[in-house]
Amino acid sequence: MPELVPHILAEEDREVLTLTIDRQEKKNALTREMYEALAQAIDRASEDETIGAVVLRGAGGIFTAGNDLRDFQARAATPDDQRPSGGMVLLRAVAGCKAPLIGSVSGLAIGIGTTVLLHCDFAFAARSARFLTPFVDLGLSVEGASSLLLPQVIGPRAAREMLLLCDELDSDRALGLGLVDTVVPDVDLDSFTQDRARALAAKPRQALRTAKRMLQEARGTSVMDTIEREYVAFGERLRSEEAQAIFKKFFEKPSPVE
Repeated sequence: MPELVPHILAEEDREVLTLTIDRQEKKNALTREMYEALAQAIDRASEDETIGAVVLRGAGGIFTAGNDLRDFQARAATPDDQRPSGGMVLLRAVAGCKAPLIGSVSGLAIGIGTTVLLHCDFAFAARSARFLTPFVDLGLSVEGASSLLLPQVIGPRAAREMLLLCDELDSDRALGLGLVDTVVPDVDLDSFTQDRARALAAKPRQALRTAKRMLQEARGTSVMDTIEREYVAFGERLRSEEAQAIFKKFFEKPSPVE
């Protein structure tokens, strides 16, 4: 599978683009470079009408442990850097993607590993999948339009459990709440996902993309507006003394990944 940048793999087969996060030694934690590579690949697929579906997955039985906290530290240390964060770049890409987008989740789906699924047209999970949004526990605020979309998808009370209490969901509860569409045995996840992706790619392409556009337009600007508002609050929290103290304690532990 070709490598776009270190730890991001891309493969196109039968009009399905599969993007794989492969940084297994860090539980597939994401750096700015990895975010940007994913976003660029999704943006290209969005404009390439030969692509019938995009699959986002993680290698080694893990979706992603979320943002690499050392990248967070680097961002907090450079407040004059006006570039959007890597996570923001990816979220904009997935929220605006014109091609059908599928999240294929096994193992950990932490932080953006969960919130990115709110922008996928389908989310399929292995039995091993675990979903966690520990933003408050890290001294941060919510992101990815999760303050808007998560209550819509799983209900306001369950959303508070995830966003305020930072409670973890296993695959069965995620399915029951509607966070994922299907749960399958771990050994079947890749083949199941590819089958569904190829089924989408076999549909009349223009009709499929038009239907997706109608679904996106029905939401108006609310999703993108919420992403932008949350981004401002997230940046403020990232630079806060509270968050930095939590990060400092975290880095005292071995293998600092979220």
